Amino acid sequence: MTNISEQTLASLVTENHQSVTVLEKYNLDFCCKGKRTLAEACKEKNLPLQDILTELQLFTAPEEKLQMPFELMTAEQLIGYILIHHHFYVKQSMPTIYGHLEKVANKHGESYPNMQVVLQLFASISEEMTQHMQKEEMILFPRIKEVEKFAADDNIAPTASSYISGPINVMETEHEHAGELLYEIRRLTNNYTAPEGACTTFRVCLDELKAFEEDLHKHVHLENNILFPMAEKFIAV
Repeated sequence: MTNISEQTLASLVTENHQSVTVLEKYNLDFCCKGKRTLAEACKEKNLPLQDILTELQLFTAPEEKLQMPFELMTAEQLIGYILIHHHFYVKQSMPTIYGHLEKVANKHGESYPNMQVVLQLFASISEEMTQHMQKEEMILFPRIKEVEKFAADDNIAPTASSYISGPINVMETEHEHAGELLYEIRRLTNNYTAPEGACTTFRVCLDELKAFEEDLHKHVHLENNILFPMAEKFIAV
């Protein structure tokens, strides 16, 4: 258990994606702030480390470790997974969530003015994520595949390190900002808790927002903590 407390949040999730359930429960950011150890993160947020360790132990038993071998994938395979399981989900879910939010804000905005702010925040997220994914799909991901092919032939890609590191730095900054916007939505909705007497659309909308944030955390983790470090190794220092 002591060993787990000294692991980074990113490595905990990389080794076992089931740990996401526990980290999400305590609002521990394993994507943008995944380089912190569990002990450091708990101290920062004044969380009960021993309780969290006990819960994590329940998810680290051998029979619970069935998961995708992300660290064994090539960059091209990992990109394919991200496109299919995360980019596709984001593109499909954003219009639906926005439509539900718009209905809630218009119908219940006077009683719950926070939902009008949530609508504005999600509109910003939708615009930013659309542009973000386009940049990944049209610029960064093709570059990563290109330099991986050179590395597979035992060659060094004939380009400056900024060819990869530049776009990665931009993506990581945008990841962090999207995470901050969703964190604010979570705060405004009291951790996606529906008020008493809320209509079905209101409840569905909050569930959708919660699922969207959880997916984004997994999405960003795969890129920040696995794909991007892998890609940077393909470029000469």
